[in-house]
Amino acid sequence: MLRLGTVVLGAGNMARAAAFWQDALGYVPRDADPEPDFVVLVPAGGAGPGLSLQLTDGPAPEEPRVHLDLYAGDAADQAAEVDRLVALGASRVDWPHYPPDADFVVLADPEGNRFCVIETGRG
Repeated sequence: MLRLGTVVLGAGNMARAAAFWQDALGYVPRDADPEPDFVVLVPAGGAGPGLSLQLTDGPAPEEPRVHLDLYAGDAADQAAEVDRLVALGASRVDWPHYPPDADFVVLADPEGNRFCVIETGRG
């Protein structure tokens, strides 16, 4: 039986990417001495999916086929999390595919990897 180990994102600047995702998610490095070209981050509390960062020299795609969805609570929680992530170095993405009354906001991490912050408080 297979199980998901980690989700892997590309990064040109490992230190910057690792710092962003550690602050964004409260994750910590899995290994005491991570490799310079591959870092695995895990939840500090131990439960939940891992996030790996792999050194790459190519840019992140404009419309990735795979991305992260980060869940927030209600609209106020979502707005606060978006502001917090932008303060950490994320940027808002001018996403042309928003549906009317979207429950998500598209951001990019400092490396350009796209991710969404989802409002989960709607019925």
